[in-house]
Amino acid sequence: MFGCWDYRSEEEKAMSDSNSALPRTRQCKLLNIHRSSTYYRGKAASDEDQAVMKEIDKHHLDKPFLGSRRLTDVLKEDSDSIGRNRVIRLMRLMGIQAIYPKPRTTERNPDHKVYPYLLRNMNINQPNQVWATDITE
Repeated sequence: MFGCWDYRSEEEKAMSDSNSALPRTRQCKLLNIHRSSTYYRGKAASDEDQAVMKEIDKHHLDKPFLGSRRLTDVLKEDSDSIGRNRVIRLMRLMGIQAIYPKPRTTERNPDHKVYPYLLRNMNINQPNQVWATDITE
């Protein structure tokens, strides 16, 4: 279902899998990659991780608003102990995250008046030319 985790690009996979006339070192120079990265073979997820991922997927489909903390608690109720870092890693591997309202801290109130900045094009070149004060408490 979730297969192996392979960091190589498609060019690297094609290069290492094909029987090209060019030697590996020349191919790597042409693609501007390190030769050592072409020897990497991805490992498939373990059976235990596959089972945990199926459980995470099931719970995420039922309640997509659960984050890693609450999902860890739900998984602990169902099975043996599981750590939050493992749940985070598997959720990232599966490409899922909790759905929740994002913070809206920078939206201004449209009813508030916007005052113009009067010093925008003014050339300030001497002391005491511009003064400012703050009347907030």
